[in-house]
Amino acid sequence: VPVRRLAPAAGRVYGRRWLVLLLFSVLGFAQGLVWNTWGPIQNSARLAFGFSGWDIALLVFWGPIGFAPCFFFMWLMDKKGLRVTVLLTSSLMVLGAGLRCVPVSDLEIRKKLIHGGQLLNGLAGPTVMNAAPFLSTTWFSPDERATATAIASLLSYLGAAGAFLVGPLVVPSPNGSLHQLGSGSNTEHIKDRIEAVLYAEFGMVSLIFSAALAYFPSRPPFPPSVAAASQRLSYRRSFCRLLSNFRFLMIALAYAIPLGVFSGWSGVLDLILTPVHVSQVDAGWIGFWSIVGGCVVGIAMARFADFIRGMLKFILLLLLSGATLASTWFTLTCLNSVTHLPLTTATLYTSCILLGIFLNSSVPIFFELFVETVYPVPEGITCGVVTFLSNVFMGVLLFFLTFYHTEFSWFNWCLPGSCLLSLLLILCFRESYDRLYLDVVVSV
Repeated sequence: VPVRRLAPAAGRVYGRRWLVLLLFSVLGFAQGLVWNTWGPIQNSARLAFGFSGWDIALLVFWGPIGFAPCFFFMWLMDKKGLRVTVLLTSSLMVLGAGLRCVPVSDLEIRKKLIHGGQLLNGLAGPTVMNAAPFLSTTWFSPDERATATAIASLLSYLGAAGAFLVGPLVVPSPNGSLHQLGSGSNTEHIKDRIEAVLYAEFGMVSLIFSAALAYFPSRPPFPPSVAAASQRLSYRRSFCRLLSNFRFLMIALAYAIPLGVFSGWSGVLDLILTPVHVSQVDAGWIGFWSIVGGCVVGIAMARFADFIRGMLKFILLLLLSGATLASTWFTLTCLNSVTHLPLTTATLYTSCILLGIFLNSSVPIFFELFVETVYPVPEGITCGVVTFLSNVFMGVLLFFLTFYHTEFSWFNWCLPGSCLLSLLLILCFRESYDRLYLDVVVSV
């Protein structure tokens, strides 16, 4: 593999890499927060803006729809680097967040602007979801790559968790503390609180865009490793390599199916838990802690993978086994009339949080395994393909939810089925570490 000019000692890392990682991670956090604005407060949004169940599902659906131009963003990252891609992404987010804040009295026009804003924010998804391994390879040494990938990829999930926390705490539910007010006053107050959230998110996104515009370099002066300096395959050859690699297709499905199902499920968690008499606030806390736990465990697992290399498959087997058990527990608990398992807030909290921990923490491990398996295919293209597949599965599920939003039992059964299928695919997968081999052999 051709290698570009390296600094002395085969590579060099710069302290500014942590600032680059911070800016990108905060961008991902904001994108996840804006995407998940409406699910946790769906009851309040229905009252304030006249949203239907179809509208709520569609507002979540704009996320996977935004992955339609995913391959363009992969090409842009590969050809122009991170700076151009990040600036384009953040500008789309600013425009989208701004559209949601336009003060129009006509509710129909306002709803269209909100939908348009969610679509523009969805268009930022390909970058914040795909670029983490590219950033970690470009800026970080081999013993920090998995950790950097975990931080950059999981912060968008933490943003979605923040929506579970901020939304229900700032926006009162229709039957909440304001029930003593008249219905008109109640509706106006709820609408004002929702608009306060929208303005705050617009301000945050604008600040992040300004920071990225001021400083976000495409790459360091010298690459941090041999793999970072090596020549990658062209855009066209990369796709041919990916589509003809059976081992890659196996783990791509192992990632895309359960993560796509889980993303769609968590995006409408409030709707799913409403039939079992879980309040909007409790549903928000369940979603929040499940994602936060997944982020913490994911970063810890990635740090472990940096210290003990060559253990990615083993880590995934542990995580997917736990996800299968937790999702089965949740599904059977919801069928307590048949299974007679106790249906309490504690059991719902525990099963949902464990499921979120196991699945969310697997994301950076999957990303690192993808890159190792198909190297020298560029990281952005590799992860772009698998996240596109994940969003296809998520989009199909949300499509059915859009038209059948009163029935959720089938959606709950998708969770353990997808986790079990992923576990079986990983069991049959033969792992390899081509990028790591290059760093170790050539560096020595």
